[in-house]
Amino acid sequence: MNKQSTLYRVEFISGGERYELYVKELMSSSIFGFIEIADFVWDTRTGLVVDPSHERLKDEFLGVDRTFIPMHNVLRIDQVKEKGSAKIRPFTDKTGKVISIHSPIYTPRK
Repeated sequence: MNKQSTLYRVEFISGGERYELYVKELMSSSIFGFIEIADFVWDTRTGLVVDPSHERLKDEFLGVDRTFIPMHNVLRIDQVKEKGSAKIRPFTDKTGKVISIHSPIYTPRK
């Protein structure tokens, strides 16, 4: 896969929801503890069925050139060959309960 066609699927948690985005740029940020993503790829298929979570993501990131995500919120980063549909889902465990994984990177000593 050449540099121009590299595509990443980034999954992260924000506000108790699981985000899945497709981007062409991914790098560690100069801001400590963050990753930087840019050049968002949106599904441009036109059809009668519209995914509301995909449309919500497009609206949320409208006008955003790049975003910074705290490293401890990142669940997974995959290099993929084909784009999928970006989506937002509730972050739940197997029983359907909403879970939280927020914890500081460094824990203070007592």
